[in-house]
Amino acid sequence: MTPAPLGGAEDAATPGPPEPRPAPHPDGGHARLRRWQAATEWPLTAVSLLFLVAYAIPIARPDVSADVRAVCTTVLALTWLLFVVDYVVRARLAPRTWTYVRRHPLELAVVVLPVLRPLLLVSVVVRLNRANAVRLRGRVVRFAVAGTFLLVLVGALLVTQAERGAPGASIVNLGDGFWWAMVTITTVGYGDMVPVTPSGRVVAVCLMLGGVALLGVVTATLASLLVERVARGPSGDADDEGGAGVGVDDVPLGRVASPEQVALLTAEVQALRAEIVAARRQEERDERRGRGQRGAAPGDVDP
Repeated sequence: MTPAPLGGAEDAATPGPPEPRPAPHPDGGHARLRRWQAATEWPLTAVSLLFLVAYAIPIARPDVSADVRAVCTTVLALTWLLFVVDYVVRARLAPRTWTYVRRHPLELAVVVLPVLRPLLLVSVVVRLNRANAVRLRGRVVRFAVAGTFLLVLVGALLVTQAERGAPGASIVNLGDGFWWAMVTITTVGYGDMVPVTPSGRVVAVCLMLGGVALLGVVTATLASLLVERVARGPSGDADDEGGAGVGVDDVPLGRVASPEQVALLTAEVQALRAEIVAARRQEERDERRGRGQRGAAPGDVDP
């Protein structure tokens, strides 16, 4: 008779420790958020441009009909609603919702307070720059010019809306707004037109900061080009052709070698090292062969 196993049925009925759940991938939330942003980038860019047009028409033409103004208001409301939906979805897809909310205060302010919908014009600039980042990568000047054009347009619209009809205002139409925006962002500051309302002055501060950043980008780009040109030397254009026909002896004294010349010099040093190692091994083989022949010589002599 076979003995019963220890513990019997009680051990079989006792549930074991719960199996640990697999930990979520640390990049899972970021991956979902990136997929959502990649899928909605261009549609929301088109919505941003539509918002910009609907916002600009009543400012540029204050005498438009009531129907056109109603259509523009409807478009503004719908685009704002789309931005609200996009913000909620991105916040839910983020690994840490509250961290995402803290890092995007502008979008949160626009969602909570519809009166701040003109601030969406700032996101128009951000979205267009981000959408063209791949195409304009390595072309910093073109990128800065495109962003500056959008900032001037946004600043002109905002300051015209803020200043029009204000007591003592010198900016009374969109043409004045464009002139003031150009003078402000280039840090010229003629002083012929100045904002008198608090919101207009806030726009002025933003444009001043944008102008300083623009000058910094252009200056840094020109400086980097000059440094690169000096490093390459007078024949730098010929060095850009893949290093064809460039030798180590082509590098004059006192000049910084190009990457192609450094690679060529490294290859030559490696080839010389390989030749030296091969010669040493051949000498060792010849020396061992000579020693063997000298050791076998006495036995080869006939008695």
